[in-house]
Parts: sequence; structure tokens; C-alpha cells
Amino acid sequence: MPITVHDLARSLGLPVLAGDVSRPVGWVHGTELADPTPFLEGGELLLTTGLAEVGGEYVARLVRAGVVGLGFGTGLGHDVVPPALVEAAADAGLGLVEVPREVPFIAISKAVSKALAADEYAALVRTGEAQRALTRAAVRTGVGGVVRGLGQWIDGWAVLFDGAGRPAHVHNARLVPDLSAELARLTGAGGPASAAFELDGVQVFLQVLGSRARGVLAVGAAGPEPGIVNTAASLLTLALARNDAVDAAHRELRSGQFRLLLAGLPVDGLPARFRVFLVDEPPGDVFWAEHDGDVVVLATESTGFASSEVDASEVARGYREARQARQAGLRRFEDLAGSLEVPAGFAAAVLRPLDAETRATLRVWLAHHGAWDPAAAELGVHRHTVRNRVRRAEQALGRPLDSPGVRAELWLALHREGQ
Repeated sequence: MPITVHDLARSLGLPVLAGDVSRPVGWVHGTELADPTPFLEGGELLLTTGLAEVGGEYVARLVRAGVVGLGFGTGLGHDVVPPALVEAAADAGLGLVEVPREVPFIAISKAVSKALAADEYAALVRTGEAQRALTRAAVRTGVGGVVRGLGQWIDGWAVLFDGAGRPAHVHNARLVPDLSAELARLTGAGGPASAAFELDGVQVFLQVLGSRARGVLAVGAAGPEPGIVNTAASLLTLALARNDAVDAAHRELRSGQFRLLLAGLPVDGLPARFRVFLVDEPPGDVFWAEHDGDVVVLATESTGFASSEVDASEVARGYREARQARQAGLRRFEDLAGSLEVPAGFAAAVLRPLDAETRATLRVWLAHHGAWDPAAAELGVHRHTVRNRVRRAEQALGRPLDSPGVRAELWLALHREGQ
């Protein structure tokens, strides 16, 4: 992280007198000129002993030049920092620190230089790690893995658009703005090969990958790192040139396998029991296929909208359940029961014989499908305690809780009570 005026003051024991000291320091410059601004680029911490007149006009010039802080040396020309300078810096928001005589200006320059060198080294190390990670992603999971990895490394969003301007692979889709105008400009005949601009505080970068018909990479982040983005662009260009035909064949093969599963025919390599998920982006380490506009994942765990557990002969049912869950806006098909409108009178009548402790125990026990050990672990009690409470509930209700119908009634009533 860039060193700030505050970091510098704390590490060297410099008193902070006024202004905003949270801004990062880009360089240190010592001067006794009344107007040093022609020699500044912005982002500097300026050091002075106050040989020139330092007042409101002096501070205003520094602020206009983009100076991030002022270090005033005492013990030479001034025993203390002039009050007028402190007041002007406070009014302008310019960070002002006192530099006692025992702290030489060169010590401040060395501290900032060391911090900047450490930042540059860390950036190089990070870029190297990202290059290796993105290369592994390209080898293992292809184009989609590179796009996802890029978005994660820059802590933002990333999109690979195909030659028609359609998003082929997306990371953090909800953050992606409308880029249609920029894409049209880039993919048009004679257009530029790249574009960069700021949109709502986010730095956006677009790069044509190889020929304009092949695709465009777009990324957005608070501060996308050029080395990482360029690495991803190069990998994607190579991957697209090499793997277009292979990727299309793999997709068609997976879609064909999924159609076989929908027809009740077996396919190798699936778990014994799994769920059908509808996701936005295909994962890289489980079975997935594209079908009827959906990205379908068959796995024990994944993101997206999920069916109940199925086996390979029940994929058609699982696919229907996952679509029903998505239509209802619920993550799991089992939650559809919890979304039903249950009359308050029904819940009160069912639960009336049960005390609060028993209700809380049943809610957890039923959530774990009647499994004793997981319920006991969540409640923080012994499994025998859970058994005793469930027996107490059976006695109070006068009904056995091994009946699916009774469990369903209790689950609906407890869900209604918790709303």
C-alpha cells in the first residue's frame, strides 16, 4: 500500500499539526522557494524550513499544485511552526507536520523512497503470481477460467465479448455497465485497438483480442493493474486462436451428454447423488452443460438455483425443480415449501402444546432432516438431550414425529411462527 503522510509521521515521530494526512505520498521534495509549484508534478510531500514567506497564499499555491502534505522544519529559522501557517493549512485541508531538527530531511526522503521501492517490488511479485495463476487457469479451464481469474485478481469485473459483442464469459456480471457504444467503436472498421476511461469511479479498459471478429476483453476496477490485464489479454488471444474449435466441440459434447441424462440414459463420471444447479457462469471442476439457454451444473455443491438431491436417472426432475426454484427466486427447491402462505391460526394451533425450548429444538432438528448429531452440534447440547426433547414433543402433540406428514406440518408451522 502507498505510504501516506500519516504513516510517515507515525513512523518518524513527527507531530501532525493540521489538515488531511491520509493522502499517499508520491515523492519528497525540499525547497525554500516562495513559489515551488513550477517544479512540482503533484503528489509530493514538500519540506521547508520557512526561509521564504509561508502563509495563506503559499498554502493555496501548494494545494493548487496537488501537494499532498507539508513538512515544516523547526529548530533552524523557526523554533515553532508559524501559527498563521497552521491556520492556513487547516483551512485548506493540507496535511501539515512538524519536522524537529533531530529528524533530518534526508531521513524522510529515505523513508518514502524505501516505501515506494517496497510497493514497486510487491507489485512486481503480485504481477508474477497473477501471471502464473492466469496461465494455469488457461491450461486447466480455458478462456472462462482466465476471465474469472482476472476479475478476482483485479478485484473488479471482467467480460470477454465475442465478435458480435455478446458476453461469452463474465465475472461479476451484476457490476458490468452498458458498453455497447464503446464495443461498436472498437469493433468497427478502422476503429482503435483499445480504449480506457473512467465510469462512476471505476477505471474501465477494453482491448481487442487479435482480430476484431475474435473478441474484446473488458475489465473494470478501482485500480486495474496493467501488467495483470495485459497478461490476461495475451493469454486470451492465444487461447481463442487455439481453442475455438476445441471449446465448441466440448460444449456440444456436454450438451449432448445432458440431453442423454434428460432422456434417462446414463453418463459416466457423475456422483451417486447430486443436485441440478442453474448458474450464471460455468465452473471448471464439475460437470456442466448448456441447455435451452441455461448453464446447468450437476454437483453436490455449487452456486445458483438448486434442485433437491437426485441421481443420474432423475436429472429431468432435478432440472424442472431447479427452474421452479429460479422462477420463485429461491436458492433451493426445498425452500418452496417455506415460501407457502401458512395461516397464523394454523401455526398457533399446531404449536400450542410446545414450549419455546422444544420449538427451537424441533426447528433445528427438522432442518437437519431428523439427524441427531448435526442438530445436537448446532444446538450445543448432547444428542440424548435432543432425543429427550423430541420425545417430549411427541408426548405433548400426541403424535409420532417419524411420520413425514407430521414433520411437514410442524415445519410449516415453525416457519410461519418465525416470520
